Amino acid sequence: MNSQWQPGRLNSDLDGAGFDTLAVRAGQTRGPEGEHGEALFLTSSYVFRSAAEAAACFAGEQPGNVYSRYMNPTVRTFEERIAAMEGAEQAVATASGMAAILATVMSLCSAGDHILVSRSVFGATVSLFDKYFKRFGVEVDYVGLSDIDRWRAACKPNTRLFFVESPSNPLAELVDIRALARVAQEQGALLAVDNCFCTPALQKPLALGADIVIHSATKYIDGQGRCLGGVVAGRHEHMQEVVGFLRTAGPSLSPFNAWVFLKGLETLRLRMAAHCASALELARWLAQQPEVEKVYYAGLPSHPQHALACSQQSAFGAVVSFEVRGGREAAWRFIDATRVVSITANLGDAKTTITHPASTTHGRLPAETREAAGIRDGLIRLAVGLEDVEDLRADLQRGLEAVRG
Repeated sequence: MNSQWQPGRLNSDLDGAGFDTLAVRAGQTRGPEGEHGEALFLTSSYVFRSAAEAAACFAGEQPGNVYSRYMNPTVRTFEERIAAMEGAEQAVATASGMAAILATVMSLCSAGDHILVSRSVFGATVSLFDKYFKRFGVEVDYVGLSDIDRWRAACKPNTRLFFVESPSNPLAELVDIRALARVAQEQGALLAVDNCFCTPALQKPLALGADIVIHSATKYIDGQGRCLGGVVAGRHEHMQEVVGFLRTAGPSLSPFNAWVFLKGLETLRLRMAAHCASALELARWLAQQPEVEKVYYAGLPSHPQHALACSQQSAFGAVVSFEVRGGREAAWRFIDATRVVSITANLGDAKTTITHPASTTHGRLPAETREAAGIRDGLIRLAVGLEDVEDLRADLQRGLEAVRG
């Protein structure tokens, strides 16, 4: 290694770079070895040249790594790449998608604040708000996702945060992010959008007026079901609060997982295009089957928010949910008859997954809460992967035959 090494041209000039270039190169600063791939820093702590330097770094008086609970070069590369792709000033990585939601609320809300949450959110998200945030004095109310007037009417003087998934899990319901952002701004509240189903390859909530964007990086950002992780992105003033929570509470992303996510980001747009193409084809086919009562996919013109999806997304995502006739018994028969797809509640994988939301992802919710969210017993969620679409169709045909009996 040359001790006089200078970076020079080893780092890429990304001024004005496009999305795919950012997905491959943003955030990387090469070290003295001149490595082409991103370095993996498996270290818990860092050394200093002197006691004075250590004190200055700990006090924030000079830049430098302090401790990997909240400072790690590999994790920082991932954060900077996500920020570039989402158009955010800063991103903060966390140990999971749920940790990203936890860090956002704990950083930006206090006891006595009021949060409005869409009824159409992941089951564990409901549990987090109801079972834990309420316990610490945060008020929580739920609003139908798409009804902007109801969001406005549900606001209180102490409303601090709006939280939505768009598209929602598992019914692909949308909200007009631009319109909801205006309502939040009128109320002096922040709008946080869970962008997990679309990723920045398909939708940019911050460009539509949202204040914060949240991801479970476990899903499409990884893309192969290997690692857990999450990320929050937004303005510097808000993200610094999240960093403070991470520094103290410690729901940190491991450097190895960050490195895996960096590899996933390099192929994100290509993967999402393939996911979406197969999902649309299967959604159209399922909508024609007599055993299927309803298909929930915004790419279908029959979806009530198809036009909205066209206006704020570049494609429609890879999650296709549908209801089969015959309730839970029929849904379970359908799922059990498949031979190719994986029966698992995860999504965003190269491998197609299938699950029964009412008894898995939303199974811990009271029946009336599930019903209010539209999670009925005949509902099946299909997260379309990267297999040959004809093989997937043939596998789903086995499920339909099982429903027929």
